[in-house]
Amino acid sequence: MNLSIVDLAPVRDGESATEGYEHTTELARVAEELGYERFWVAEHHGLADSIASTTPEVLIAHLAAKTDNIRVGSGTVLLNHYSPFKVAETFASLDGLAPGRVDLGLGRATGMPEVDRALGTERRKRNPDQDHREKIEAATSHLYNGFEEGHPYADIKIPRSADDVPEIWVLGSSPSSAEIAGELGLRYCFAAFIRPQLAERAFETYRDNFDPSAFGAGPDEPRGMLAVNAACAETDEEAARLRATAEASYKRMQRGVVGSMPSVEEAIDELGGVPEPTPNPLPDGEWPRSISGSPKTMRDLLEQLTVRVGVDDVILQNLIADHDDVIRSHELLAEAADLTAAR
Repeated sequence: MNLSIVDLAPVRDGESATEGYEHTTELARVAEELGYERFWVAEHHGLADSIASTTPEVLIAHLAAKTDNIRVGSGTVLLNHYSPFKVAETFASLDGLAPGRVDLGLGRATGMPEVDRALGTERRKRNPDQDHREKIEAATSHLYNGFEEGHPYADIKIPRSADDVPEIWVLGSSPSSAEIAGELGLRYCFAAFIRPQLAERAFETYRDNFDPSAFGAGPDEPRGMLAVNAACAETDEEAARLRATAEASYKRMQRGVVGSMPSVEEAIDELGGVPEPTPNPLPDGEWPRSISGSPKTMRDLLEQLTVRVGVDDVILQNLIADHDDVIRSHELLAEAADLTAAR
């Protein structure tokens, strides 16, 4: 099993974005030392009091300079806000700075109406799936010289490293994104912490529609990755206690409070108690939005989930309140997957 990390650069109480970025940089370095394969940063807007990861391309450049070997990338660039050409230029430039280490994760999302207006984004489209597909295809074609001779964009040049091209992933939480990834022959990552109940259907859709890219922009065979929210500690009970922050954050989102991260104590109070440990094995068909456990339990749970969807790659998100607990959780998860032995 290959493990990676996606981080939000959380801003905790009493901190500024500076501390959030410092913690993200430290986590990237730790991830590299532990043998994680990739370190991605998210794109969220208008929530800077709690999430500092607004511009993944800026963070990626910084993280690439502060690490040596780990792949760095976006989880995700919200392509509905931007020109595909500009995104391609940006990530080709990043690949020129860190050859062979850059991932371009492409997705979409609408945020608060005022934020979308500030970004110049049209919220309502007649056919949003087709628009998204066309934008992904355009960004991919710019990066991989995929425009046919005579196309108006065929002769546009972008910065390149000597031998490499950013690795493109389509990110999503529905079968529609999976279908797009499959039809374009790209890698696919499913966000199981958003709509976990659709995970198996999404990966089936991806494989059913997979057709290798005509100009080599993706793998020859389907390549998928599962994104999971996870908390790991020495015992199942302590891990469940850390998971309280994620559970309380989800309940807040249902009430329209987005981006907040309560302390463990606040979360337990809001939930009315400590969450029960994640059952192992998981009941048939059960897909929790977040899982927790000791290293042994987490190894079992991740194996169960990856077998269900038929992938070997997992990218881990967490909503753990204390940064030291975040570091420790990823250390224990690396132990669970035996990442050091795999290097």
